[in-house]
Amino acid sequence: MALQPLAGRPLLGALSALTLAGAALVGTGVAPASAAPAAKPKAVDFAGTVALSNCSGSLVRMPGSADTDPALVMTNGHCLETGMPGAGEVITDRASSRTFSLLNSTAGKVATLRATKISYATMTDTDVTLYELNTTYAQIKQRYNISALSLSPDHPTAGTAIKVVSGYWKRIYSCNVDGFAYRLREGDWTWKDSLRYTSSCNVIGGTSGSPVVDATTGKVVAINNTGNESGERCTMNNPCEVDENGQVTVRQGINYAQQTYGITKCVGTGNKIDLGLPGCTLPKP
Repeated sequence: MALQPLAGRPLLGALSALTLAGAALVGTGVAPASAAPAAKPKAVDFAGTVALSNCSGSLVRMPGSADTDPALVMTNGHCLETGMPGAGEVITDRASSRTFSLLNSTAGKVATLRATKISYATMTDTDVTLYELNTTYAQIKQRYNISALSLSPDHPTAGTAIKVVSGYWKRIYSCNVDGFAYRLREGDWTWKDSLRYTSSCNVIGGTSGSPVVDATTGKVVAINNTGNESGERCTMNNPCEVDENGQVTVRQGINYAQQTYGITKCVGTGNKIDLGLPGCTLPKP
């Protein structure tokens, strides 16, 4: 994958700080009574993100998660410690003792979290791994004063201001949702309805698995996963877009994420993956 760090790979130049400018209202004075106040952007920082040995990730909860549920960590399928799942492969309920560095708002490490299992992992249709931890959300909040990031249950919209928050590099990238790719193809893998960034999210190796956060709501809408590095067509590290008619488009230098709203439809009571739930479209083993 384009965004997975490789041994000996040179680090790209330092990221310039990006700020999200608020929209200014220019008018004749008093706004009409019917005008709704503009939504105030959430302060997006590193709290709740994690660093893995080779990738980024985040402590996440679903709309129906309880404080007493075992917590979940989300990263890419291609960040799996056992190697990248093959096309069509789905992994569920596999023991794991992987550890994660939990970060606070300023990207300082506050704890080491440990998984008990891989709840779900695949690189088919999407690119995600969900780990179940040996601690609950309430325990993490009590011990470290860190809350999990919430996954939005809704499909994001084009134009939305977003932040890609990398726990591995301790960097935040700011851009907008440029649009969506009907299919995104890279090597043997194909992903559906992928989120395309505008060019200012020039993410690099190690940012794989970073949560993509809606800058207004503060909720996670996608998971960062790949980008076209050299302009090749549909090869490793060079994904291509394929539309409904099979037309292929290559966008060199543009990066992508996989939407996460569908995951929320597949998690039941106790934060357990249930691929039989109504509306769940994640691939099954």
